[in-house]
Amino acid sequence: MTGIYVHIPFCAQRCTYCDFYFVTTEKSHAPFIEALCTEIRLRAATYATKDPVGTIYFGGGTPSLLHPDDLGRIIETLNEHFDCSDVQETTLEVNPEDITPEYLAAVRALGIDRLSVGIQSFFEPDLRFMNRIHDAKQARDVVGSVRAGGFDNFSIDLIFGLPDQPPEYWSANLEIAASLDVPHISTYGLTIEDGTPLKNRLDRGLFEPSSEEDMSDQFQFTMAYLRDRGFEHYEISSFARPGHRAVHNHRYWSHHNYLGFGPSAHSFWWSGLPASRWANVRNLRRYEALLMQHVAPVDETERLALDSLADEYVMLRLRTADGLDIEELESRYGVDLLIDRVDELADLESSGFIRPIRNHTIQLTDLGKTVCDTVTARLLPG
Repeated sequence: MTGIYVHIPFCAQRCTYCDFYFVTTEKSHAPFIEALCTEIRLRAATYATKDPVGTIYFGGGTPSLLHPDDLGRIIETLNEHFDCSDVQETTLEVNPEDITPEYLAAVRALGIDRLSVGIQSFFEPDLRFMNRIHDAKQARDVVGSVRAGGFDNFSIDLIFGLPDQPPEYWSANLEIAASLDVPHISTYGLTIEDGTPLKNRLDRGLFEPSSEEDMSDQFQFTMAYLRDRGFEHYEISSFARPGHRAVHNHRYWSHHNYLGFGPSAHSFWWSGLPASRWANVRNLRRYEALLMQHVAPVDETERLALDSLADEYVMLRLRTADGLDIEELESRYGVDLLIDRVDELADLESSGFIRPIRNHTIQLTDLGKTVCDTVTARLLPG
C-alpha cells in the first residue's frame, strides 16, 4: 500500500533550529489549497490505479494552522482520486497553541485519527531558546486536551541536547511525558543546520553547542528510562507504548512507496528498476505558479539502481528495533553481507555496537544506536 505525505508550509514564526521549508507571511491559504488539489489530481493520473493508500500524514510547517474546511477539501480530493477505502492511519501534526476543543472535534470528524504534537520541551527557558510560540503551561495542558478531544493515539516530540540546558530538565521532560501516559514519544537530538537562526547564532559565538559525549549520555539515558516505563524503542528516534507504533513512518523504514504533495515534499516509487525519487520545488510561489499551468512542480528527480537501493535498505533497517534482515537483503537486493562485510561485522560485534547475529538479523546495541550513522557507513554494500 502507498503512503501519502502532505506538506503544509505555513508557520506563525520561525523556530531557531528548523530547516524544513515554511513561510510565515501568508495571509490567505486559498491559492495553496487550490494548487495542492491540482497536484493530487495530476499525480493520480499516473499512480492512483497502481496501489491503494494505506496511510496519510499531514506535516509541515504547521498543519494545524489550516482551517478544518481546508483540511477537509484536501482529504476529499484524495478520496476522489485515490483508493483511500482502507486507510489505516491519518496523522496531523499540531502545535499546542492551536489546540481547542472545537478544532479537535472538527479534525476528528474529518477522519484524522492520530496527532503528532510539537511540544519539544515542558520548560520555559527551552521553549524561548527554540523560539516556540507556546509556553510551558500549554505544553503540559495539551496532552489532557488531546485526550478530551477523543484522541487516544497521539505522539509528542521532545528535543534533547540544548546548549546550557540544566541536566535535570531532560530527565524531567521524560518524567512528565511518562507521568502523562503519553502513548508515543519521538525524541530528537538538537542538530544545528546551515541557514537556520541557530547556526547564525553559533557562528557569532553566542553559545556553545552540547558536546557529542553529553548528547550520547542523554540519548542512552532516554533509551533506558523509557524502556523501564514500558515503551518499545522501535526506531532510533521513536518510543511507543505497545500498539501505538507509527504506521506511516514504518513505510519509510521498510522501503515502501510513498507520494509527497506540497512544496519541498519528497516521493519514492519502486515498481521496477530503476526506482524513482523526486522532490518538489522548495518555493511556494513557484509551486503555485507551476500548478496553475498544470505542470508537475518537480525540482529534482533521481533514478535509483539496485546498489543504491541496497545502501538505503541497510541504512533504514539498522535504525529499527526489528533490525536488518540479511536474507531479505540478499534475496531482494542481491547483497550478502556475511560475505561482503564479514570482517566489519565481527569487529562491530566485538566492539559492542551490534548484537550477535540471530535469525539472520543484525540489530544495534544501545551503544551502537548512539553512533548509528557510523555503523551504517561501515556496512554499506555499495
